[in-house]
Order: sequence, then structure tokens, then C-alpha cells
Amino acid sequence: MHGPSRLGSGSNRSVSPSPPSSPRFRHGRYKSFSGGGGRGGKQWAADRIVFVLVSTVFRRKGVLLFAPLLYIAGMLLYMGLLGFDVLSLKDAVVVVHRRSPPGSVYRSPQLFQKLWPHMEAECNSSNSALMTAWNLKMQHDWKPCINSIISKTGFSELPKSNGFLIIEANGGLNQQRLSICDAVAVAWLLNATLVIPIFHLNSVWRDSSKFGDIFDEEYFIHALRNHVSVVRELPEDVLQRFDNNISNIVNLRVKGWSSAAHYLQKVLPKLEAMGAVRIAPFSNRLAYSVPSNVQGIRCLSNFKALRFAEPIRTLADKMVERMVKNSSHTGGKYVSVHLRFEMDMVAFSCCEYDGGEEEKHEMDIARERSWRGKFRRRGRVIRPGANRVDGKCPLTPLEVGLMLRGMGFDNNTSVFVAAGNIYKAEKYMAPLKQMFPLLETKDTLATPEELAPFKGHSSRLAALDYTLCLHSEVFVTTQGGNFPHFLMGHRRYLFGGHAKTIKPDKRKLALLFDSPHIRWETFKRQMKDMLRHSDMKGGELKKPSASVYTFPMPDCMCKQTEATSAANASRSIFE
Repeated sequence: MHGPSRLGSGSNRSVSPSPPSSPRFRHGRYKSFSGGGGRGGKQWAADRIVFVLVSTVFRRKGVLLFAPLLYIAGMLLYMGLLGFDVLSLKDAVVVVHRRSPPGSVYRSPQLFQKLWPHMEAECNSSNSALMTAWNLKMQHDWKPCINSIISKTGFSELPKSNGFLIIEANGGLNQQRLSICDAVAVAWLLNATLVIPIFHLNSVWRDSSKFGDIFDEEYFIHALRNHVSVVRELPEDVLQRFDNNISNIVNLRVKGWSSAAHYLQKVLPKLEAMGAVRIAPFSNRLAYSVPSNVQGIRCLSNFKALRFAEPIRTLADKMVERMVKNSSHTGGKYVSVHLRFEMDMVAFSCCEYDGGEEEKHEMDIARERSWRGKFRRRGRVIRPGANRVDGKCPLTPLEVGLMLRGMGFDNNTSVFVAAGNIYKAEKYMAPLKQMFPLLETKDTLATPEELAPFKGHSSRLAALDYTLCLHSEVFVTTQGGNFPHFLMGHRRYLFGGHAKTIKPDKRKLALLFDSPHIRWETFKRQMKDMLRHSDMKGGELKKPSASVYTFPMPDCMCKQTEATSAANASRSIFE
């Protein structure tokens, strides 16, 4: 007999082919109609009647009639397919220059040259934004209370398992983290025994690390012991039933963002019938919106059960200590920046910077190497300008520096940059170092000998970055992705519900960086408004369509008064 599941079973108008006349000559044209008598007078009267009729229709229904055309024209302008042309006269020849939409061209270096003297004049400011970035009144004093939230999901002795669940986690560090935590939740839901997840060698990340190389395997199993049974590998007798080949175990193709009900109705019966099932790949295979007890298991696995392996923790702790020591002049506080300006990221974004034909050639090669054929498919149109206006281009180190200096972070601010191999680092990192001399990276905080075991393993290196960003006073995210999403949630979990994260409006930045005549005071005012907006959004609660890993309140945290009473009520269970 199988164990139970966790949630039970249950108009035609001719148009002249002539181009429209210039407004400059329209008055002259109508003068010809003002003559008296003959065909001219009749034509003038007819035109006047048509004008009145069209005006009447337009006032009443014209907006509805022309709205689709206006929308299409607006989209064409936005996509760069339609634009306003600038005419100039050169040697008695009219030259047409296409005007780029505002924000569609990378002109940040020119802006930096204009604003740099003003930054220098404000060096060594005694009023650095580092000390005043966050409004303490915006924090709601949320406290972690996972124990009380999941107290009803635990057992002194786990019920009989319905079978073994095998999942394959792909992607980078935090894509793997997402898969692991969701797998724990699904295993609990199905009352299944979870086999330590298998890591798939990704063509982009190229990291052969196993689960135990990145996470503390023994601690993971122990932390989940009262909720989910976890084993390192399939028992020998079970594997023999599948001819000692794990590939013979049926692989269930579960759709992305599947509901809890889907797993109970479709996956559970097959698990009970066969004793073991695989789900590969398992990325994003569980919906964000699930019952509260399933969310509680997600909280437990992410914030408590998953911790980095001992070699990673040891070096990461040393690096945090060094960063705090280097920031002693600001009370140990520092800024961390997740900089996504690696070649693969720049290539994938299909954005253009200031490298000319050489850059375009390098990006074409990089796109073909990592995403063979994807960007050359029939009908695929790459519009770098539209991408930039839409805020989809990775910020350059220079742009990050401009933003931070505008927000009030002075040249005495210690900055840690979390990144992979920056594209043309010598060129693009120089302005950031110029603005922030106290800049550190993994390679400057740790010795070559300390980093040697991690080289060639991008996920392990990302774990070092993650830890240093987690403990910074200010975290800056520049491109989105799983890394900042998990980090923002983890920081909310640690810092009373506030993410202490700058999440810039990149559409607004694109326009500002393309404003060569902007005054320094105006630029600073815009940046400080952006900082205040990030402060206000720091303590957001989870919405039904959002991830609990990014917004842990209220599924993983309670208000301080609620947390105290809940802890007292559940203390006997977990002592």
C-alpha cells in the first residue's frame, strides 16, 4: 500500500498617389482656390464641404477610426522602421540624415566626459549616500518564521514513500537553486523520496560541478529530515528493476509552471505505479502560485536547507571580512554590483555599443557559438536601438558608475563588482575605477592560490559573488535574471523584509545617458529619485504571480509581533 499524497486526491476612399505637400506651401495652394467664379470657385466650395464633414466625423468618431493607424505608426517609430528625417543642404545637394530615436544610441562616454569635472569637484564628500541610502521607516520589521509556518507539514516519522523522484537541474547557480527548491516542494507534495538532483552540463555555463561541490549535501538532507526524505542515490534494488540504467526510468514531460493539482493528478499515479519517475529538465516546472504549505517547503529548502559547501563558505567568509575591513572608513559598509557585461550577455542582448565593426563581428561569432542558428532564423529581426530604448541592454561599467555617482555615492565608497569575464575589461572597467578607486573583485580580494580550486567552475565562483553581495549594505542589479532575484529575496529575509537593492529604471537611464546637454544637478536629481523609488519598492509583499524566492513576505516571514507569538506556539515542536 502506498503512502498518502500531501494534499489528498482531490470605408472606400481614393487616395492620391502624390506625396503630401509641405506645410510651408499650403497657404499658397489655397490662395488659388480663392479666386471668384468658374471651376476654381466650385472646387473651393466642394473642398470646404468635405473639410466640414471630415472635421465633424473626426470630432465624434475620428479617434476610434484612426486609433489603430496611430498605434501602428507609433510602433513603427519605436521599432525604428519609421523615423523623422533631417534635411541639410551641402554643395547645392539635399542630404538626408536619419535621426535616431532618443535613447537608441550608446553615447554614455560623451556624457561621462561632460560630467566628470563636476564629479571631481565633489570628491571626498562627507555626505555619501552609503550612510543614508535606506529609509529605516520604510522597513516593516518582518522576521523569519519558517518554523512556525511549516510546523504542520513536519512529522516525527515520515509516512511510507510513494516512490523516488529524480530531477535534472540545468543552467547556472541560481537556476539550479530554483530547480532544487521546487523539487523539494514537489517531493513533499507527492510524498516522494527525493534523489539528490543531477546537474546538467550547460553549454553556456560549462561547469561540471556536482551537487556536493556547490552545496552542503549532508546538511541539506538533515535540514529536510522531518519533511522530505532525501537520498544521495537510488537504492541498488530499485536501480536493478531498471537494468541498472537510470535512463530507463520514464521521463515525464511536465509543462512549465505546472500547478500542484497537475502533479497530484498526472504525476502521482505514475509514481505509485512505477516506483520511480524522472523529470528532466526540471527548470520552472512548478507554478509560483501554490498552496501555502507548499510555499512553506520552498522557504525551508531555500533559506535554511541550502547552504554552500564548506570550501565555498570558508573562502567567501574570508573575502567578506576583507571587504568589511577595506570599508572601515564607512563602518564596514560597502556597495555590491552585479555586473552583467560578459561577452555572452552582450551578444545575447543584441545591443550595440561603441566598438564598431569589430564589435559586431565578435558578437556574431559569440551568438553562433552559444546559440547556434537561433539569431539567424528566417524572419528574425535584430533592432539594437529598440532594445536600448526598451531598457534591455546590459549596463556598461561606465553607466553603473555614472548612476551611482549621480545618486550620491562618492569616490570614498568601497565597491565590490560581482561578474564573470567582462567584455573588453581593460577598456570598459577603466571609467568605473576612475569614479570608484576603492573597487574590488574576486581576483583582488582573494589570492590566486585561494581561487585556484574554483577556476573553470562558474557556479562555484558565482557562489563567492553571491555571498559578498548578500552581506553588502547596498546591492545593485543591472540586468535581471535568477542571481538578483534570489539575492533580493535572501536580503529581504535577512534585513527585516527590505531588499536594500537598487533596481534602476533602464528605459529612463537610456534617455538620460543620451542627453549630452543635461546639467549635473539635473542628472543628480533624476538619479536620487531613482534611488528613492528603489527604497520604496524594497519592502514589497509577494503578489500571486510573483516568486516566493524574491518576495518571501508573507509566506516565509511574519511581522515582528506575529513572529514572536508564532515562535512561542511552535517552540516545542522544534526544540
